[in-house]
Amino acid sequence: MGYKTLCFGLTCILFAYFIYVPIPENVDEPWKVRIVDAVVKTTSLTAMLFENIGLMGYEKLFSTLVKLDYTQPISDENVTVMDTTFTDIPVRLYLPKRKSERQRPAVIFIHGGAFVLGSCRQSPLDLLNRLTANKLDAVVVGVDYRLAPQYQFPTPYEDVISVVKFFLEDKTLAEYGVDPTRICISGDSSGGTLAAGVVQQIQNDPEFKNKFKAQALIYPGLQLVDISMPSHQEYEHGPVLSRNMAIELGCLYLTNDKALTQAMRKNQHMPHGSGHLFKLVNWSTFLPEKYRKQHVYTEPVLGRLNTSFSILLDNRLSPLATNDSQLQNLPLTYVVTCQHDILRDDGLIYVSRLRNAGVKVSHDHMEDGVHGALSFMTLPVYLQLGIRIKDKYINWLEENL
Repeated sequence: MGYKTLCFGLTCILFAYFIYVPIPENVDEPWKVRIVDAVVKTTSLTAMLFENIGLMGYEKLFSTLVKLDYTQPISDENVTVMDTTFTDIPVRLYLPKRKSERQRPAVIFIHGGAFVLGSCRQSPLDLLNRLTANKLDAVVVGVDYRLAPQYQFPTPYEDVISVVKFFLEDKTLAEYGVDPTRICISGDSSGGTLAAGVVQQIQNDPEFKNKFKAQALIYPGLQLVDISMPSHQEYEHGPVLSRNMAIELGCLYLTNDKALTQAMRKNQHMPHGSGHLFKLVNWSTFLPEKYRKQHVYTEPVLGRLNTSFSILLDNRLSPLATNDSQLQNLPLTYVVTCQHDILRDDGLIYVSRLRNAGVKVSHDHMEDGVHGALSFMTLPVYLQLGIRIKDKYINWLEENL
């Protein structure tokens, strides 16, 4: 009893401290964001303490809390919701109930969570996909790929590819009454990373007859090559997603070796032979001038790790670090970026590179936005920013799919 009381007391002290950490002035609903930020930071520090004393891995505490928000597949008057599997990978299907005289569009949604957390069964994403299915009269597939660190790269990516390949088969599309010319893949945060990588593979592979009409990426992380961009520096401590937390969780997707985590903090993780990738993500070239501010670009430091992580050269981890010849074949694209987000510049640079490659891009930049807003659009937080992003996303799909 005394141990639990001590832990509760320390948690309250940490929360009380973090609730007064400054946040950007123009953030929407600042007190809600303060509370979310304080909860995330308190959880992160507690998780780090638990890991250091050998109680549990850093990600376990986050995972336990996120699972409290998982929902059951409950149908309503408009949409049938069911959990099933595609190629042994769990998916949640949303099927409109009203009869349609023509084939329906479809959306494949990939959830975020730094590849180690989350599910399409979380209440905000369940709501998002349910509303998408109803408003667009579309079949929606939420993919529950296997998570790191138990299943590290490339397993989560391969799970998504497996589901996508199965869904794009003529017999599967016919079973669900889907129009093969009206399919979109979407994702938020690391789900956007997976979605962007999958689109590049599908669109550039001649073996696939059915292609995507569109992709929608919501505050996506799109590269691991350079993690010292202006947005990484400006929002190192958040709000919501700090640079340290992103590195701690993101490294679990690749390895359990803490040497990589330490090297990433210094932006000295890339191996020899990766210099060409920096040209493709160079913020001093592709980032719009207003976001560069007074930042000075420095040349990368390569090969500092004793163990060379050649896996970091794989462009499935960094869809942004892809040649223009691969980008030219990409479909109609929608990107949401948030101003106060360490991943902001990934999205902004991708928008620039896609437009330079001749891809039609729609871009919404949320000047008062923070990372992860979609995950807080339901009770108890009910963040209006998340609701606005949800509405913009669904409206774009309705107009373009």
